[in-house]
Amino acid sequence: MKKAVKIILWVFLGIVIMLGILFAGFVYKVKNGFPVSYETEVPKIAFPANQPAILLFSKTSGFRHSSSIEASKKVVADMGKKNNWFVYETEDGGVFNAKQLAKFKTVIFNNSNGEVINDLQKRTLEQYVENGGSLIGIHGAGDNSHHWPWYVENLLGSEFSHHSLKIPHETAGIITDKQSDSLLTTGISKKWSRADEWYVFFENPRKKEFQILYTIDGEKIDPTANIPILAPNKNFGMGKDHPVAWHKRVGKGKTFYTSMGHDETAWKDTNFVKLIENAVFWTIK
Repeated sequence: MKKAVKIILWVFLGIVIMLGILFAGFVYKVKNGFPVSYETEVPKIAFPANQPAILLFSKTSGFRHSSSIEASKKVVADMGKKNNWFVYETEDGGVFNAKQLAKFKTVIFNNSNGEVINDLQKRTLEQYVENGGSLIGIHGAGDNSHHWPWYVENLLGSEFSHHSLKIPHETAGIITDKQSDSLLTTGISKKWSRADEWYVFFENPRKKEFQILYTIDGEKIDPTANIPILAPNKNFGMGKDHPVAWHKRVGKGKTFYTSMGHDETAWKDTNFVKLIENAVFWTIK
């Protein structure tokens, strides 16, 4: 009998340890991404004449927002056909070379997270933006897995902290900010709401001279993300003024980011889709 109890206890302990290792691995992946190979071979791309080229980059090494990424591909492709844009969708980092990158009007980090391009490719993208190119980030592109100071400073304006674990997907009303650019809000309902995974940042990007486009009332969502032992104090939000879409001019170029877009429902939301379409129009203007 005692032997059986010991066996059961050892099995239980083994399961607990295994679950702990798996959970620790998941947390590490979310925060840092797993090591990936960096593509350096220049891809073959036939750029059509007289069509603005848009790079939709969907590579990830952290938590992959699969449903949003897959849903976005068709929507953005259709958007391209509608507006006579050439949309090149890829997860191949080799495209981040100076010669090809210069041919794109806009680069979209489509829920792309983790360190998915190497240091040289990062510098190339920085120079591309500062010399007149544009960078758009969607949802997961704003998490803290990139480890890239220029990216945080010029696209996000602040480091990502967390999102609610208590209520992961909460409906909130989207508020048009007073300083919003009319080109970016055209065709979008004056009053709209959606359920999303609301990201909390350590600082408000408004403080870093980003132009805020949309906010939510941060006092009407539950930002609690407490994980006993691992993260016991993540029960803070950003306050009432909680931006969810913003933009900035960087050198001769432009950046735009929205923390919305967690799953496929975003790409069925006509207001969200119009927001992304407007962002592309704004960047290639």
